[in-house]
Amino acid sequence: MSSVDNKPTIGQKIKAYIVFTKFRLSALVIISALSGYLFVGGSDGETLVYLLVGGLLVTAASNGSNQIWERDLDKLMKRTEKRPIPQGIMTVTEGVIVVIFCILSGTYLLYLINLYSALLGILAFVLYVFVYTPMKRISPWAVFVGAFPGAIPPMLGAIAYTGEFGILPGILFFVQFTWQFPHFWAIAWVSFDDYKAGGFFLLPSKSGKSKASAFQIVVYSLALIPFSVLPWLLGVTGLTSFIIAILIGLGFFILSYKLYLSLNVKDARKLMFASFIYLPIIQFAYVFDSVDEMIIKLLAL
Repeated sequence: MSSVDNKPTIGQKIKAYIVFTKFRLSALVIISALSGYLFVGGSDGETLVYLLVGGLLVTAASNGSNQIWERDLDKLMKRTEKRPIPQGIMTVTEGVIVVIFCILSGTYLLYLINLYSALLGILAFVLYVFVYTPMKRISPWAVFVGAFPGAIPPMLGAIAYTGEFGILPGILFFVQFTWQFPHFWAIAWVSFDDYKAGGFFLLPSKSGKSKASAFQIVVYSLALIPFSVLPWLLGVTGLTSFIIAILIGLGFFILSYKLYLSLNVKDARKLMFASFIYLPIIQFAYVFDSVDEMIIKLLAL
């Protein structure tokens, strides 16, 4: 078969770009940025477009860089062996060009909002690509390092409106930072054998899928409950988000405790899916409840 016959079709190329940039994951990340922007009162349409598109491009650059770094390791794991670079659908050079385009254009769009937004985007990219990614094969502390860029989106969204750091952007950062530990450890539990094949040991204990690792998942899941009610304690949100935070926090904790009791992949998978649901629920509970509180205060004037 000639090289022409092996040339990827347009459809294959489009799919390769989507996989390379992890478009669906990138979209989930910017939902957090959107919630942060709306939570602090942002409403400007132009700023929102810059935030969402810029955030999407910076996240895509981070995801693509990760696949360039780990292209040889991806061949060793079932979950990543069909990525475009290991499959030969995309070259490394092509990947680098995509990353450069995404990071430059994404950072520029964030800069059009304000300098802090651009700096936060760059910081998230640098930490994820040049610290977290190579550290994954060295130490389980990579999860702690990776939690920093992973928690930046809602804070970036808030600062896109406020233009300054403050208590509300800090709370949004802190909640998502804490959430990432049970979230990512649940993923690491489900994909333990695959990660091991690639040389990644990302559970918190050297003993792997053990009571020690599960205990830490339980601790961080429990910590989410008091942390998630901080906006209510500060009077920014009302009783609705408080109740939602308590209920979904308890549900999340119960799932983590079930994992602690069983050490079963099935329970880890339930926790993993619950983590994907937990974050947008709590973030948009903040958004809608903060709007209600604002309306109540205006009516009281």
